[in-house]
Amino acid sequence: MQLVSLTTMLSSVCVQSVMVSDRLESIAQLITLVLIFAFVVGLTYFATRLVGNVQKERQAGSNIKVLETMRISNTKYIQVVKIGSKCFAIAVCKDTVTYLCELKEEELFYSDATSQMGTDSFKAILDKFKKDKPED
Repeated sequence: MQLVSLTTMLSSVCVQSVMVSDRLESIAQLITLVLIFAFVVGLTYFATRLVGNVQKERQAGSNIKVLETMRISNTKYIQVVKIGSKCFAIAVCKDTVTYLCELKEEELFYSDATSQMGTDSFKAILDKFKKDKPED
């Protein structure tokens, strides 16, 4: 009788130690997964910044600037483009770009929203939206 009770007690201790071991292994796997995810997100962030900076440097000395874009349909846009000192209106479609006309820069109207576009940092824009958000 005591032998059976001792065997039962030893098996319950073994089962408990296996359960603790499984629990610790699960926690370790979860921590490893979170660390790998954080590494991938960080790597993606820095890769995106690197590509953005390369594109920004490539366009910095460029003589071509898109001043304004107006969407006409899902795949069609009208753009006002400045090339050197001349401005042009072009139609941009899925597979084609069509010259519409040449514009005089004096004829162009710059609203405050378009002239300041791209000058605000992401934090400033986020703060603006937080301020405008109604309180619940």
